[in-house]
Amino acid sequence: MKRFNGPIGIEQGSKILFSDYAHDGAMWTGSGPREVRHAQEFTESFVEPPIVTVGISMWDIAHQTNSRADIMAENITVTGFEIVFRTWADTRIARIRADWTAIGPARDEDDWDVA
Repeated sequence: MKRFNGPIGIEQGSKILFSDYAHDGAMWTGSGPREVRHAQEFTESFVEPPIVTVGISMWDIAHQTNSRADIMAENITVTGFEIVFRTWADTRIARIRADWTAIGPARDEDDWDVA
């Protein structure tokens, strides 16, 4: 369990990761392992890397094959993270939208550094 002392910051966002059906992109026309990464910056820095959750909030997937999807947050820092979406085999994905939430220690207006 992660425990926080002091102010806690929460930030949320939503991002369409790709719309590959519109231009015959790899997620729609390809096969085998495929990956999309999106760098997401926070509006303010956290004091420590926050806990980040990512979920699929919209998907448009062809019905002829199995739906295979893996989504996660990687490379989490105090200033941002990467949303990573993966699929494999013959799955055809037209579009994916990801929603995310970051929770972690935040700066307080009364905080100051003594160097």
